Amino acid sequence: MSDWLDEQLDAHIRTATDAAAQLPAVKAVGAVLIDAFEKGGTLYTFGNGGSAADAQHFTGEVIGHYRRDRRPLPAVTLSTDATVSTCIANDYAFEDIFSRQVQALARPHDVVAAFTTSGRSQNIVDALTAARANGATTLLFGGGDGGPSLALADHVLLSPSSDTPRIQEMHTFFLHALSEILDAWAAGEELA
Repeated sequence: MSDWLDEQLDAHIRTATDAAAQLPAVKAVGAVLIDAFEKGGTLYTFGNGGSAADAQHFTGEVIGHYRRDRRPLPAVTLSTDATVSTCIANDYAFEDIFSRQVQALARPHDVVAAFTTSGRSQNIVDALTAARANGATTLLFGGGDGGPSLALADHVLLSPSSDTPRIQEMHTFFLHALSEILDAWAAGEELA
């Protein structure tokens, strides 16, 4: 294997090993999501670029299923409606594309989950602010120091890296672990 590929794999392994410290937070977030769904809440996810893809991935696992057949759970990805996003960006500003949707949709018992590698994008910060104003629970899938978004998150799953690929790799692990928790709960099973 070439040196650069060895370096990438080593960096992934180090980050994954360090992410073990986040396992209690993953379990806690799983309990928060279960509570929200039991109370009739909806999960709203969003992010920019690759983080938008991670948000959409999580929504797919929640509505569909991860590894068990079970009932669908309510989830919406705010970056997937091109008409709404471009309308808001055109009529207001790009910074408003998520916050405006959160203002319209999110309510108490809902969970609003931001995926971001830096936590610094204004549209992410504004959406988390709007979620809190609406009484929704905020969840940050972040990296590095979490940026300004960290202070706006009720719950945080922080990748122990400042390198975008490593952050997104851990976000995938986190969303898969949460999907496993939700699958087991919705199927009436207990995880060992």
